[in-house]
Amino acid sequence: MVWDRRSTPSGRPSGAEPVRAIGVDLGSKRIGVALSASTLATPYEVVQRSGDKRRDHRRIAELVDEAGATVVVVGLPLSLDGSVGPAAERVLDEIEAMAEVVPVPIETWDERLSTVTAEQSLREQNVKGRARRDVVDMVAAAVILQAWMDSRDRPRADEREHA
Repeated sequence: MVWDRRSTPSGRPSGAEPVRAIGVDLGSKRIGVALSASTLATPYEVVQRSGDKRRDHRRIAELVDEAGATVVVVGLPLSLDGSVGPAAERVLDEIEAMAEVVPVPIETWDERLSTVTAEQSLREQNVKGRARRDVVDMVAAAVILQAWMDSRDRPRADEREHA
């Protein structure tokens, strides 16, 4: 799903052109942010929740501007069976509000197990306790963004059928 305040058509971007993207992992206390660099997503920043979602969304908009991003990819916490549960509903509601502030299209990406993957990666790097809690959100954002970027390079089923 793509949220775009402009009247441009939405849809799956072509994998042919490079895109500058920001990945976002919306947490209740922190927002993890990652940036795309060529074909690699890298952890970038953790935005502490201010208690004012509009202010938090303005910070995301500032990061979009600073990075020259053309899309924001937000992790959607689907239930393990793939359905939209209460957590995903909250994120979808927040994305609607964020779309009023962020000047580029916002796409969602299935983030199931992204935090688990981020935690495992940090444990493998021997990042412990508080240090791990301080960075896990931006690492999860990088996991989400990397999966989204990798999907752009894979042809869709309908494209394979016509190839």
